Amino acid sequence: MPSYTVTVATGSQWFAGTDDYIYLSLVGSAGCSEKHLLDKAFYNDFERGAVDSYDIPVDEELGEIQLVKIEKRKYWLHDDWYLKYVTLKTPHGDYVEFPCYRWITGDSEIVLRDGRAKLARDDQIHILKQHRRKELETRQKQYRWMEWNPGFPLSIDAKCHKDLPRDIQFDSEKGVDFVLNYSKAMENLFINRFMHMFQSSWHDFADFEKIFVKISNTISERVMQHWQEDLMFGYQFLNGCNPVLIRRCTQLPPKLPVTTDMVECSLERQLTLEQEIQEGNIFIVDYELLDGIDANKTDPCTRQFLAAPICLLYKNLANKIVPIAIQLNQTPGDENPIFLPSDAKYDWLLAKIWVRSSDFHVHQTITHLLRTHLVSEVFGIAMYRQLPAVHPIFKLLVAHVRFTIAINTKAREQLICEYGLFDKANATGGGGHVQMVQRAMQDLTYSSLRFPEAIRARGMDSTKDIPYYFYRDDGLRVWEAIRSFVAEIVDLYYENDQVVAEDVELQAFAKDVYMYGMRGNKASGFPKALRSCEQLTEYLTVIIFTASAQHAAVNFGQYDWCSWIPNAPPTMRAPPPTAKGVVTIEQIVETLPDRGRSCWHLGAVWALSQVQENELFLGMYPEEHFIEKPVKEAMARFRKNLEAIVSVIAERNKNKKLPYYYLSPDRIPNSVAI
Repeated sequence: MPSYTVTVATGSQWFAGTDDYIYLSLVGSAGCSEKHLLDKAFYNDFERGAVDSYDIPVDEELGEIQLVKIEKRKYWLHDDWYLKYVTLKTPHGDYVEFPCYRWITGDSEIVLRDGRAKLARDDQIHILKQHRRKELETRQKQYRWMEWNPGFPLSIDAKCHKDLPRDIQFDSEKGVDFVLNYSKAMENLFINRFMHMFQSSWHDFADFEKIFVKISNTISERVMQHWQEDLMFGYQFLNGCNPVLIRRCTQLPPKLPVTTDMVECSLERQLTLEQEIQEGNIFIVDYELLDGIDANKTDPCTRQFLAAPICLLYKNLANKIVPIAIQLNQTPGDENPIFLPSDAKYDWLLAKIWVRSSDFHVHQTITHLLRTHLVSEVFGIAMYRQLPAVHPIFKLLVAHVRFTIAINTKAREQLICEYGLFDKANATGGGGHVQMVQRAMQDLTYSSLRFPEAIRARGMDSTKDIPYYFYRDDGLRVWEAIRSFVAEIVDLYYENDQVVAEDVELQAFAKDVYMYGMRGNKASGFPKALRSCEQLTEYLTVIIFTASAQHAAVNFGQYDWCSWIPNAPPTMRAPPPTAKGVVTIEQIVETLPDRGRSCWHLGAVWALSQVQENELFLGMYPEEHFIEKPVKEAMARFRKNLEAIVSVIAERNKNKKLPYYYLSPDRIPNSVAI
């Protein structure tokens, strides 16, 4: 009597094992097996991390095995089970792999195909076509689009984390409880004694050290020591946690009436301001997005304020970027002076603090939340809705959307919701952050997510002219490594452009992103359809780069650059100055966040800068969704390319007082998960 040997692997995460009854049946080209209970006498089957083998006798050979059916039935209490994979040994000694990597919940059945990636056109057998269609029908009922706020990219239809499909929930919800994590962070930082001291001002800058954790030789300590210096201020536009706003100034905007006389003492080349602009030495950062945004009014005891500054910067003879003029609001006038380095010390310092505070708001809400978290969620939802597990693009992308929908749902539940944690310490809380995202959607274009193009569009691409822009240099290296890897995968499954254009599932995926994620906005430039191998390669590179490298670049430096409160104030308690020569140190301290808000801010940037437990970094694919040797070889080459980038970055950072490591591939998580 022929017999098949089935090997079943249970996940190693918490609560992955089960005591429920597990049945298995095989569907082959020549027949089906009986339903077989997988059970060994005097043995605890399907324990967490276990790999169990069973013999399945059949009356006659089943031909080529097309499907494996796994059925779970309750033993005592409902007991979820995480199945990694099933491996089948045929009577002829051949091995067939059936990847799963899913939770099986309640009394339910899942049907697995073997691990070879297939496009829809490759499936000619009715039973396989039917399986493919049913999987997507089920997923589209589970993964529904929802409008969380008007004008936002659409998100998952779930009010809270526990409403999500089990497969995309965190293994342990406690690990991503924002309230718990922020409180724990304040406790770990020994600042919890200050956390309820709202409205209580610090005495002076040195007083902020009471909540500042000194870790020797770290970036945060260097920021504390040098934050008042123009060089440190300018450096952050290139390599801080928001290095995406600075652009080369090709023409001075009429709303910023700076003259050569004003900035002459800052210009080192004996040229006029106009000549410096023509030479490419002037840069600008404009926070126009904040103009008219409502400041936080959730605490009637503390007025909070926003500004919409414009900052003019200069590349000096040492090729370093320094500020030369700051206007704190968009409309020029007598009550909106242009602050200069030649002004009184505290005038200039307060103007820079306002810019740093504005930068913090744009960073948190637009650069970080909208352009990495929300965008990656769009790609994730569309993937689950339109690409079956057997599709090569699903297999490629699934590692890069891991926990993204879960972290965003948790954020909507606790962090950015009405009366959420964001309201506690941020001047854009209480609805301002929502207005910002709505306004920023018009600038969320496909080209702005294509890293090399985004760098060029801001005039920041010349390594000769701007030699210390490490975010650009490392980002281009990582972009190219991802693009090269993706191109190999695309070439393996798409013989030519016609195969891309005729892949109906792929086209439905791109259409879902465009119609629901980008709200059908033609001006966004997102493609409605993908027509060539080259276009598909670029599209997938955007998805993976945004979820991994771009998020790492703007997330994991938050404690480094924002933990020293005067360098990144989350709120300001007095309006911007309307005249020069009146600012005092006391006024600055009264303007900066109070003790309570400082502590909540510090807890937030600490918690947000931590990587997930058991984090998977770029190039790591422990879940073997692909079983084909050419793909595994491509993955190995990808890892080798990434290791070379790690070495280049480590060599450059040697002996640097301010090392830049956020885009070192060994520090880039695969997905947006924090």
